[in-house]
Amino acid sequence: MATIYEVSKLAGVSLATVSRVINNNAPVRQATRDKVEAAMRELGYRPNSAAQSLASQRANSIGILVSELHGPFYGVLLSRIEDEFRRAGKHVIIAAGHSDEALERESIEFLRSRNCDALILHVEAVSDEYLIELAADGCAFVLINRMVPQLADRCITLNNHHGGYLATRHMLEQGHRAIAYISGPMWKHDARERYKGHQQALAQFGVSENPALFFEGDFHETSGVEGLTALRAGAATFTALVCANDEMASGAMTAAHDLGVQVPQQLSIVGFDNVNFAHYTHPKLTTIDYPIGDIAQMAARWVLRNVYQHTNVAALQAVFEPKLVQRDSTCLLTAL
Repeated sequence: MATIYEVSKLAGVSLATVSRVINNNAPVRQATRDKVEAAMRELGYRPNSAAQSLASQRANSIGILVSELHGPFYGVLLSRIEDEFRRAGKHVIIAAGHSDEALERESIEFLRSRNCDALILHVEAVSDEYLIELAADGCAFVLINRMVPQLADRCITLNNHHGGYLATRHMLEQGHRAIAYISGPMWKHDARERYKGHQQALAQFGVSENPALFFEGDFHETSGVEGLTALRAGAATFTALVCANDEMASGAMTAAHDLGVQVPQQLSIVGFDNVNFAHYTHPKLTTIDYPIGDIAQMAARWVLRNVYQHTNVAALQAVFEPKLVQRDSTCLLTAL
């Protein structure tokens, strides 16, 4: 079996250079990297992960805790994190907390018990106080889509408030004034922030909020169906519907079709997230772009820079701004 010494000799470089190429933890000229990788291929050399871990006192594994494992949102999140770590020679261990405090705590302790070098947490139920205590206990972690002021240097978030504002402002600029809203669970921070943005846009245009045009959903397609059905059964009429994510928006579009309501000719609908299927609904969904892939990649880079001390990591970004992506599910009120 080939050794790192043989790779070093064949490539004509030092052991330290071979180590930097294998661990991808420091800059190496591309020509030198190519020589080392060519020597590894020629010799059939495969780095021993156990030996690497012993030498670095690192497990070379990162724990990821998300709320769910299904759906396009989490698929993109997990894929981008895994891709970034795989290219850095690291592995991931994944757990789900299902937005339940006890399960989130249990999952965090499980990942810590696996000797993960760091954790990436998309958690919603555990308290800020718990997370502050976790940091004080020496746990290396970064938070996705959550801001804890005392842990600001560990938080990578989206400006959800501005996203909610942009969605409703778009409807208002299209001439709509009777605007219904299907929110996510209001105990969740991102759902509250998006709704506050909706309220800000209404106030800016001098539109009074109508409680009869509000429905609290759960971020799943079924609550989009239930929400639109309930809102249409109510006494208040509306020409536009803002949904706090794309899954609920797609459910609402399905319900509109079943109720004989044409989108956007009779009802304009906007979502939030810009997940892949937003391109394929009929009509194509107007939505707010949530760059979850970029945020996930940034969380991975935070770990590479702050835990593994990689010096070749691009500058970190803590807050991402959403933007409106206008497609075919909204139109001017005068066109109705």
